[in-house]
Amino acid sequence: MFKLLKKWWKYTTAKLTGSFNERADPKVQLEQAITEAQSQHKRLKEQAVNVIAGQKQSEIRLNGKMSELEKLNANARQALIMAADAEKAGDAAKAAQYTTAAEAIANQLIQVERDVESLKSMVLESTEAADAAKAAVQQNSRLLQERIAEKSKLVSQLEQAKMQEEMNVAMDQLNETVGDDVPTLKEVEEKIQARYAKAKASAELTETSVASRVLEVEQATANVEAHSRLSELRAELGLDAASEAAPQVEGGTST
Repeated sequence: MFKLLKKWWKYTTAKLTGSFNERADPKVQLEQAITEAQSQHKRLKEQAVNVIAGQKQSEIRLNGKMSELEKLNANARQALIMAADAEKAGDAAKAAQYTTAAEAIANQLIQVERDVESLKSMVLESTEAADAAKAAVQQNSRLLQERIAEKSKLVSQLEQAKMQEEMNVAMDQLNETVGDDVPTLKEVEEKIQARYAKAKASAELTETSVASRVLEVEQATANVEAHSRLSELRAELGLDAASEAAPQVEGGTST
């Protein structure tokens, strides 16, 4: 049962994450990625500063111990000289006191020498750590600049993609019916073609009417010429009188 719930939870989480990533604005996601990278670089620089500061503090402490060591050496030498002088002067008690002081200084000297050696090792290690921290900061800075440049490139591609998507939507709207008040390009094209076809048909009809009238005129002229020629032939044959009298015979009115 627990395994089943665990699988269901993982499936649901993956589904919600995928849905969120699908609907999220890529430009905002890029800005978030760069902001996170900049924050990471800032934290890395702060850590590097602490490491370098530790190395500087070690160097300061080493320099202090070196000065102390030099001072103790000088004091030990001086105590031995004064003990020797007191011994030469026959003052055994003072000589013993200076010798005791020299021994105390020598003990301090030994401890300071140990501290110096320890600090030298610490300075060496901290210097290596500081160098590594500086290199890490430089490398991360270079990666950050590359990511910023990549972000600018991706944002430019994103804007181009958005522009192309808007152009695609506009073209789709031109080819689709979007409402009675906004005719599509296809509808306007069909309307223009219909008007052109109607105008062309009217022009052809007008041309046909004129041609018919011309044919009628030509036919009438031809008929007149035919009648005239027939009249001339009748006159040559002397049939004009007969042709004129014939109607009287046919009508039954002749005597």
